[in-house]
Amino acid sequence: MLIKIFGSAVFGVEATTITVEVNMDKGIGYHLVGLPDNAIKESSFRISAALKNNGYNMPGKKIIINMAPADLRKEGSAYDLTLAVGILAASGQIKSDEVEKYIIMGELSLDGSLQPIKGALPIAIKAREEGFTGFFLPIQNVNEAAIVDGIDVYGISNVSEVIDFFAGNPTVEPTVIDTRSEFFRTLDFPEFDFSDVKGQESIKRCMEIAAAGGHNIILIGPPGAGKTMLAKRLPSILPPMTLREALETTKIHSVAGKLKEAGLMNQRPFRSPHHTISNVALVGGGSYPQPGEISMAHNGVLFLDELPEFKRDVLEVMRQPLEDREVTISRAKFTITYPSSFMLVASMNPSPGGFFNDPDSPSNASQNEMQRYLGKISGPLLDRIDIHIEVTPVPFEKLSDDRKSESSAEIRQRVIKAREIQTKRFSGTEKVHYNAQMSTKLIREYCKLDEASLQLLKTAMERLNLSARAYDRILKVSRTIADLDNQELVGPSHIAEAIQYRSLDRDGWLG
Repeated sequence: MLIKIFGSAVFGVEATTITVEVNMDKGIGYHLVGLPDNAIKESSFRISAALKNNGYNMPGKKIIINMAPADLRKEGSAYDLTLAVGILAASGQIKSDEVEKYIIMGELSLDGSLQPIKGALPIAIKAREEGFTGFFLPIQNVNEAAIVDGIDVYGISNVSEVIDFFAGNPTVEPTVIDTRSEFFRTLDFPEFDFSDVKGQESIKRCMEIAAAGGHNIILIGPPGAGKTMLAKRLPSILPPMTLREALETTKIHSVAGKLKEAGLMNQRPFRSPHHTISNVALVGGGSYPQPGEISMAHNGVLFLDELPEFKRDVLEVMRQPLEDREVTISRAKFTITYPSSFMLVASMNPSPGGFFNDPDSPSNASQNEMQRYLGKISGPLLDRIDIHIEVTPVPFEKLSDDRKSESSAEIRQRVIKAREIQTKRFSGTEKVHYNAQMSTKLIREYCKLDEASLQLLKTAMERLNLSARAYDRILKVSRTIADLDNQELVGPSHIAEAIQYRSLDRDGWLG
């Protein structure tokens, strides 16, 4: 007897339906074809034990299983449940006329219980697109898949529940989640708040500008000046995610298997990898590509603490994703693109010892040592960072001051208003939602300068010897400053403030 049953494979952040054909014939043997990897080849042992421990038997016949399309590599243990139900249907142990209407995925334990899978959300989206009635998957993944409406999503804890369902004795109900109420559920109060920060008013202003326009920022200062503390508070002033952004972000975390039992993500991710990270872990890849840290930070913040300590080649692979806001990973047989539209926040000491330019702690490093240290970060990478700002230590008088600083909630309201202006401005432009995403053409359209502003910028360009890319960055930042001031046109004051935020371009910064 031949039956067809359906599973799914995830490539990048999209799913592809896999047809599993199970043929039962005279003889003895178990043959699995269609480019399965070792985890799938080992599934016969897990399936056999799981069925036996739940009162069913692996039929003593010749079983041939084909996973189509046969030229597409299948990987992982998530097909265990698909194959088990296919074998039971082909051997007549359960009704086979209903199984074709469902996507069935899950990794089996020897007692028949199910382990979680990766990519449940994109699989559910694809199943709905292709008109399947329902989706059976491990109960640990049910919240993320149930975000998708228009399809019945069943969370399964044991293989016997699937068997009972097709036998006409269902013991499980579809999980229903109201996506909008899930998205608008009460946000957790941020753990870190700008009201904890004493002094540093100019740095807070920079953070506000960066958040309002989605700009990349680098903080330069000695140890203990508060760089990490400020960076960790940036997510608390970012505007809330839109439903579209939440779905995009949840999909990536689903593919990476990082959602655990959570449903729709409604808070922006904050990723802070260690400086020993490899190229593949940062941008994604591997023999079977997975999203890296830059994709996990999509629609959120990627914080690189002590930037010069990262290997230079690791930092250089970020150049293209920072510009294109997506990363493409090519392999011999396929190419995968992951979105990576994130805010880069980096911090660094100005010298190996950390106290260069600090009058109270004279540096004992030579000029050559300091230039070699800063030389670990290439010019093209620094060009892609819109805002460079020096962070100075906070004096004791401000540290001991009991007065509360401005809270994140107050700053966030101004950021949201500036973002609303940008959303309206770019409403007719695809893939552009805030100022940092503007192309050169859009910069020319929305950052028109009067004569005074143009002259000011020309003088700064000549004195600081800035590149064309740095010129564009200054215009983008000045546009955001104007939006925060609710000004239609970019004026000289906005340009002057934006020029201040190019510390590493200044002649003589190294002494």
